Amino acid sequence: MKIIVSAGGTGGHIYPALAIINKFKEKEKDVEVLYIGTHNRMEKEIIPKRGIRYEEIEIYGFSKSNIKQDIKNIGCIRRAIKKCKNIMKEFKPDIVLGIGGYVTFPVIVAAHRLGIKTFLHEQNSLPGKTNLYLQKYADLIGVSFKESSSYFKKSKGEVFFSGNPCGENAISLKPMPKKELGLSDDKKLIVVVAGSLGSATVNSKMHEFLTNARGKDYEVLYITGKTHYEEFIKNKKYSKNVKVIPYLDNLAALLKNTDLLITRAGASTMSEVLSLNLPSIFIPSPYVANNHQYYNALEIKNNNAGELIEEKELTSEKLDNMINKVLYDEELYNKMKQNLKKMSINNSSDIIYKKIKDLIK
Repeated sequence: MKIIVSAGGTGGHIYPALAIINKFKEKEKDVEVLYIGTHNRMEKEIIPKRGIRYEEIEIYGFSKSNIKQDIKNIGCIRRAIKKCKNIMKEFKPDIVLGIGGYVTFPVIVAAHRLGIKTFLHEQNSLPGKTNLYLQKYADLIGVSFKESSSYFKKSKGEVFFSGNPCGENAISLKPMPKKELGLSDDKKLIVVVAGSLGSATVNSKMHEFLTNARGKDYEVLYITGKTHYEEFIKNKKYSKNVKVIPYLDNLAALLKNTDLLITRAGASTMSEVLSLNLPSIFIPSPYVANNHQYYNALEIKNNNAGELIEEKELTSEKLDNMINKVLYDEELYNKMKQNLKKMSINNSSDIIYKKIKDLIK
């Protein structure tokens, strides 16, 4: 069996792609995988290190202001489609998978023109522009949120609720003992993190909250992001129940021993929250395409499975009130966990694998 996989730009696209690849390797001992990604983004570093054949194409996202770059990009897309067609003629895949990011555009278009079966996966509640356009070429589409199906009415093939394969990785991890970070087993733990890189805006609003945490009967682990750490702790001293660190490599393992998460609402984070049934307060990043993090968080809130504070409305008082609401109302807390469980799928990559196998029989 031969598959071509394309995904790029962010871990939110790349790691679901890797989870699907791993499932195919588990189920198909003779599977051959070829990955098509960009020439200059993170997948170029991540994928080859895992021993996966990698082909790069030059392509850029369209801007709203740089007309010269956009004109150049049209030429790049045409050349990328031609290169992808040549790759596919030589490799002869059974199916081509697009798992998100603008890099998938020429890959799926090329596959369609060659009559090769295609699969798309959407990680966000509000689908990206690339997937919305490509749906007419897709034989199969998997969505991470049930409500996302309504956006894919132009798809020629089946649209199904697959969940996000990223969450499976969190489930399989061994829980990280809180003592490894100098935290107590006898107190509730709140973890606050604004993405792997952190957020200067969120950091600027959190000093007051951390200062006011003195005397609370819970502990707070605040993760600033590597680039913001030194500036954040400069001339600051917090109480013993507050711990500030720049980064935590194995965060998902700690989340298994976390009582409440305060975080952004990216696709990978959402999949972990759902898989671990972890009550959370979301502060969506307003700086992402189509404001999709807001819609991710809104879907959780609308299902009474979490809370939402927009960044522009974030204050220490509002956050403190919401923490008290979630953490100390046992009935509400348990209801959130139950609703998260109803929304989650913990065998996503297996579901996707079986759907694709049925498609290419």
